[in-house]
Amino acid sequence: MTKTIRGLVTRYPLRTFFTLALALSWLAWVPYILSPHGLGVWDIHFPEFLGTAQFTGVLPGALLGPLGSAFLVTAIADGRPGLRRWVGRLWRWRVAWHWYAVALVGVPAVIVASGLLFSGGQVQAPSWIAVAMLVPGLVIQLFTTGLSEEPGWRDFALPRLQSRFGALGAAAVLGPIWALWHMPLYLSDWGGWPNAHWTEPLVFAAFTITFNVVMIWVFNRTGESLPLAMLLHVGVNNTISTLWADMYPGMTAGTMMLGLTILSTIAAAVLLVATRGRLGFDRRGPVAGPIVPDAPAAALVGSNDGTR
Repeated sequence: MTKTIRGLVTRYPLRTFFTLALALSWLAWVPYILSPHGLGVWDIHFPEFLGTAQFTGVLPGALLGPLGSAFLVTAIADGRPGLRRWVGRLWRWRVAWHWYAVALVGVPAVIVASGLLFSGGQVQAPSWIAVAMLVPGLVIQLFTTGLSEEPGWRDFALPRLQSRFGALGAAAVLGPIWALWHMPLYLSDWGGWPNAHWTEPLVFAAFTITFNVVMIWVFNRTGESLPLAMLLHVGVNNTISTLWADMYPGMTAGTMMLGLTILSTIAAAVLLVATRGRLGFDRRGPVAGPIVPDAPAAALVGSNDGTR
């Protein structure tokens, strides 16, 4: 039985990872969704930290899903050499300074600008508390959201998907799965339950799919730097959670998400056109490890463009 499971994981690492990432997270989130923080059918209360119960109710499932599944599948399919490659991307900090400027300054600036466009003129200066929380909030987000998601989606799945389908194919697969992974959380206070409009999950999914294109481009152009991918991801979350409510008190979460989705869609379209769909991917560059048959052999055939 053990050999059979190992053989299946080794033959289908991507399918195994995606199945485990979704299943483990969703199962771990069931108590939180059923609690008073969600549907309210189970009288179980989660301890609060920094004014929210999501650290104790949502974070464990996030860590167990993408991060835990990536570790498990890599260990089984690729062994210690694969684990060293997987962990190695976490230490790729030495990239050009302008990429840090994009993640640390550019992303917050774009988010604040999007609020100006969609706020209807209702804007105010952020409080000193919000400004003071920017750096601590970023650090917290790095070790929670960033560390729980990016070692799975970008570190494990993306290189394998790109080696098989190219950047455009990888974006078409990873974006929807990344969006789908979040969907059960819309039945909890994470997604604004019970006040969120039914269209909000759809808009969020559109944002996730288009922002995934931007993240793929940054990941490829920085030599597969996981820290930059994490900073780009949590830069969005942190700016929204620290500055948004202070600067745009009259804007709803739905309007905010719609504005971000419009800008993200424009950015993704520009990158796809400018790179002719390659998004900085070079087939001659580093890959996740041995290419194993996660799809029929015909699916492995692609154009060896090698340009950016």
